[in-house]
Amino acid sequence: MKRYDLRPLKDNFYDRMLELIASDIKEDENAIFLFEIGDFAPVQKVADLAKENQYTLMNSLKFNEVDWTVVIKKTKPEVVVVEEAEEE
Repeated sequence: MKRYDLRPLKDNFYDRMLELIASDIKEDENAIFLFEIGDFAPVQKVADLAKENQYTLMNSLKFNEVDWTVVIKKTKPEVVVVEEAEEE
């Protein structure tokens, strides 16, 4: 597991985050990213980017008043299939 502080990049951390996952994280390894938020839009964008790039968002939490932490695993997300119960 590796930790990256992307706070110095302010709102321009998305490309760097994806670059680090692709080049510095091994398959099935976790990465912790720390970044600044103003509103919650960056949190949703990180979740969307993880999904679009077929990584698994493991955890997301507010670190303090202005910083957010996410844990992303470099592995495809598991697909959960829910079977509907038969009606009688």
